[in-house]
Amino acid sequence: MSQRQSTALPVDTGELDLVVRGEHGHPHAVLGPHPHAGDVTVRVFKPLASRVAIRTLSGTEQTVDLTHEHEGIWVGTLGVAEVPDYRVVVAYDGPPTELDDPYRFLPTLGEVDLHLINEGRHEQLWEVLGSHVHHYETPSGTVTGTSFAVWAPSARAIRVKASFNNWDGREHPMRQLGTSGVWELFVPGVGSGAAYKFVILGADGQWREKADPMAFHTEVPPQTSSVVFESTHTWGDDEWMAARASRRPVDEAMSVYEVHLGSWKKHHGGDFYSYAQLADDLVPYLVDLGFTHVEFLPVMEHPFGGSWGYQVTSYFAPTARFGDPDGLRLLVDRLHQAGIGVIVDWVPAHFPKDEFALSRFDGTPLYEDPNPSRGEHPDWGTYVFNFGRREVRNFLVANALYWLEEFHIDGLRVDAVASMIYLDYSREPGEWTPNVHGGRENLEAVQFLQEMNATVDKRIPGAVTIAEESTSWPGVTAPTSENGLGFGLKWNMGWMHDSLGYLQHDPVHRSYHHGEMTFSLVYAFSERYTLPISHDEVVHGKGSLLRKMPGDRWQQLANLRAYLGYMWAHPGKQLLFMGIELGQESEWAEARELDWWLLDHPEHRGVQSLVRDLNAAYRGTAALWSRDHDPAAFQWIDANDAGHNVFSFVRRDHDGAELICVSNFSAVPHENYRLGLPGEGVWQELVNTDSGDYSGSGVGNLGQVTAVPGDWSGQPAHADLVLPPLATVWLRRR
Repeated sequence: MSQRQSTALPVDTGELDLVVRGEHGHPHAVLGPHPHAGDVTVRVFKPLASRVAIRTLSGTEQTVDLTHEHEGIWVGTLGVAEVPDYRVVVAYDGPPTELDDPYRFLPTLGEVDLHLINEGRHEQLWEVLGSHVHHYETPSGTVTGTSFAVWAPSARAIRVKASFNNWDGREHPMRQLGTSGVWELFVPGVGSGAAYKFVILGADGQWREKADPMAFHTEVPPQTSSVVFESTHTWGDDEWMAARASRRPVDEAMSVYEVHLGSWKKHHGGDFYSYAQLADDLVPYLVDLGFTHVEFLPVMEHPFGGSWGYQVTSYFAPTARFGDPDGLRLLVDRLHQAGIGVIVDWVPAHFPKDEFALSRFDGTPLYEDPNPSRGEHPDWGTYVFNFGRREVRNFLVANALYWLEEFHIDGLRVDAVASMIYLDYSREPGEWTPNVHGGRENLEAVQFLQEMNATVDKRIPGAVTIAEESTSWPGVTAPTSENGLGFGLKWNMGWMHDSLGYLQHDPVHRSYHHGEMTFSLVYAFSERYTLPISHDEVVHGKGSLLRKMPGDRWQQLANLRAYLGYMWAHPGKQLLFMGIELGQESEWAEARELDWWLLDHPEHRGVQSLVRDLNAAYRGTAALWSRDHDPAAFQWIDANDAGHNVFSFVRRDHDGAELICVSNFSAVPHENYRLGLPGEGVWQELVNTDSGDYSGSGVGNLGQVTAVPGDWSGQPAHADLVLPPLATVWLRRR
């Protein structure tokens, strides 16, 4: 039933044309309800409709037929002074459908949010941009819908193209909120699971389909749409999170297992394990081997699996290859409940040029640096973020916080820091522009890293950031208050390079390279270090860690075990890539799972057993981790025994308790090897990597040695040991 209405509020035809073409920057000024002179005019854009009407739900219920006005725009008046609750009735060829009207709702962002976005200071950016499911109470019941908001300051117009509008974005143009550069639209009736993209009319006059930079979920690659997602996960890690806030990870035990989620295990046929299946299998595996932390290669969505996640297109969305975001929450939750910390690789250095993602987002270099000498990475064919733009820095800082807060991640390992802080990284003279002081430092990137680390430190006590930084840049782990970059830890790439170089020499030649193993202690306390044997060392033709070792198969395995024993005792935290604990034969490839069949062989089970025992001894020996960064807690016993290929040193904890590490990297045992020790008495053989339990030769000291008074190598006591071939022995005073 309809009633006589007054004349509709007029709108210029040119303005109606802008709506039809999708080029109106504020479609709410035309569409939706507009009170005037005691009446309300409603305009609705429904191309191809045969009938459009308004059914009011509050006040006097009525149905008002609208008149087709212009190119799919329908108009009518309601004959009431105030905007009622109403629905839109639309008919095409079949029966009518009743819909809610997106253009009757107020903006979902407030002035404070917009101000903080423009200032680059919105630390919870993910709460206001992107897609968010809302539930509003109205007189006629609960309205559920999704708000969409995106920052695109140079865009001329934006539409939402989605599964809920049959991928025809014409009916859902967004409005620009003042001069903020933010575009917004609330679409009632849309909930979790809806796929969508933004269709952006750029400053250059070109339309582009873009995934949401702030999307929480995506389609499974190679599909590229964003997906609305509302989390329903209930966390069960309260005890872990409460304890985390009072921790200082750099002063605690940290033995990290690095994992590529897509290739740790696969189903028969090559299908991925889901996040939930990984929680069932990976968590008990890590508990059994005694690792304190797991580090995931990037879990953010990426289109190309061969990038291992390092070319990110959706920074706020876990990859959908393994399930939805709550699947990742479940995996982290289960790890925490098992006492295992979670570190995630994070890539703020660069992003890929895929058309659907961040590149030239609004027709301009929005996220990327517009300077050609800074804006592209020559090695990777990617764009470099514009670290000098405050909104871009805000995007990245908020992204770091997002993973730490929303997914309870305990640490971020920041990839390719050197490529960020040097303007001439991988560039020849003439290919880069000096900074304002004439130097090669990227001052804006340095400021960003300092801001990110300071903000993480302030907001999330107990979280740790780790730099993959391969140069001698000073103060990577120094606090920002002292003009450092502010990281908690830095990967010790020098130790990795030198020690692997030494191990690849045949034992008869190692005496000429002895300094490659001792040099790391020259600088070991200049930063807070992690010792990384990562995925990068066992891929792209480098071979597995086992295959790097010289000699026959027995010697290769012995070298590997000796090296792991030395690594676990060396100052610094440690990180081991998956598969090394199996004595993996082949180098890693993301297309296949690890060679789990190797555990059918006792010599490979022996490597795994050694890693289990190293972790147990490490966690139970505070001397190996409580003073990792204190030079007074380390002392060489003999750093110069090149003739025997032997290295020996002492580690001490806060109470003065000592752990002795002796590594023999020669292929023969050393009988009656005199070793200086810090005190007389019985010293227990805590670890012997040549033990028969690990398929070694079983050479050793029957579990203990007795030190007697008498100076040797600067120590007040000494003992005569049998040093097994290609082995590391740990001694602890009984």
